[in-house]
Amino acid sequence: MELLTDTLRKRFQEIGRQDNTSDPIVIAKFFNPSGAGTWFATEYYPEDQVFYCYVTGLFEDEWGYTSLIEMKAYKSQFGLGIERDICFQEQRFSKIKEIHGE
Repeated sequence: MELLTDTLRKRFQEIGRQDNTSDPIVIAKFFNPSGAGTWFATEYYPEDQVFYCYVTGLFEDEWGYTSLIEMKAYKSQFGLGIERDICFQEQRFSKIKEIHGE
């Protein structure tokens, strides 16, 4: 599966930086199908191939940067990699928090 499609690249570019908003738009959702970890991406920086996202299910739920290169390279003990939720629809972060009970 392609983690970052041309359509998503374009959408990240259209939205741009969201650091001046308290309720950013989550554009894409990635997850580890064989373990912990869900990434809700709000920004993408093509020059560094890095997402800015809210990460849940790892050590602490927090905002941070995640490398697309590392996401593509990751393989679990079962041989599964990080997946993109193809059914995910863009939504405000407040809705994500509501759904996940945060």
